[in-house]
Amino acid sequence: MKKGNLLQRRIFLNRFLALCAVSAVSNNILASGMQISHDTQQAKDGLTVLFQGDSITDGNRSRNDDWNHVMGHGYAYLIASRLWFDYPKNGYHFFNRGISGNKITDLAARWQSDTISLKPDLLSVLIGINDISALLNGDHSYTAENYEKGYRDLLDETRQRLPEVRFVLCEPFVLPVGNVKEKWPQYSEEVKKRQIVVKKLSAEYNAVFVAFQSAFDKALSRAPAEYWIWDGIHPMPAGHELMAREWIAQVGKQTKMIPG
Repeated sequence: MKKGNLLQRRIFLNRFLALCAVSAVSNNILASGMQISHDTQQAKDGLTVLFQGDSITDGNRSRNDDWNHVMGHGYAYLIASRLWFDYPKNGYHFFNRGISGNKITDLAARWQSDTISLKPDLLSVLIGINDISALLNGDHSYTAENYEKGYRDLLDETRQRLPEVRFVLCEPFVLPVGNVKEKWPQYSEEVKKRQIVVKKLSAEYNAVFVAFQSAFDKALSRAPAEYWIWDGIHPMPAGHELMAREWIAQVGKQTKMIPG
């Protein structure tokens, strides 16, 4: 091979290797950028707030890093949006891990990955309506007694693994609309049992208690039930706003973590 051709090949090879190095660095930068996501925020300084529950909390949230939908479209989204906007210097990190259809047993099955591993400073839980529906549909393993035991087990595990965590326990709620209206005596009786459980656990674990049922009941003086909860279980947009306001008010009143 001629000397000139050899030189040209070396120049080409060096340029190719340089381009590969630049590409690798660029990919690493992009990868690092992708890692600055909703699922890695707990590594940063600031307060980490986790919302756990069923479809009411889920709010049709995305299961990826799409920030347009990552907090869902319900009360958890409204709370996070308001506090992120009002207090940008507070370093809040919000997570939504609600899953539609979940019962207390479902929370237990995913508690390590969806709660413990996120290391929340403030853990908000709203669960129970699917336990009631399962019971009324004939599954007698979902009694109020089993609900309390399962709930207590989760709180004990969390307190043991994350001793500094503060709990926010939200009472389940219903209004006599839709399918709930057809079984109102049964729904009303069972939801009251679980509300008593949540209030009891709140006192035992020094948790913030959010009385959503009382808030919805008071709202009936302003508009009918279907204005707030369209099917007796899932809130309308106004209902989610009601929940967000009540949550912020109660957490702000009972802790220094969230301004009321």
